Amino acid sequence: LYFYPQDDTTGCTNEAIGFSQLKPEFEKLGAVVIGLSPDSVRKHDKFKAKYDLTVDLVADEERKVIEVYHLWVEKQLYGRRY
Repeated sequence: LYFYPQDDTTGCTNEAIGFSQLKPEFEKLGAVVIGLSPDSVRKHDKFKAKYDLTVDLVADEERKVIEVYHLWVEKQLYGRRY
């Protein structure tokens, strides 16, 4: 299970493409790769189609799983909080 903040951003796209390329290697080891983000199922479907991704993507729109892992936290950059 890997977490990422948003579909179709540079880093997240590269990560998803990399996991998709390595999926057969993970499967040989008996592992399943699942990406999880707060994006919707519809957005995941577009993302997968655009980049021909083969990994499973899970929508956590309410951020319930993300919050259990303490991954959704307030950040600060140049005095701005988000």
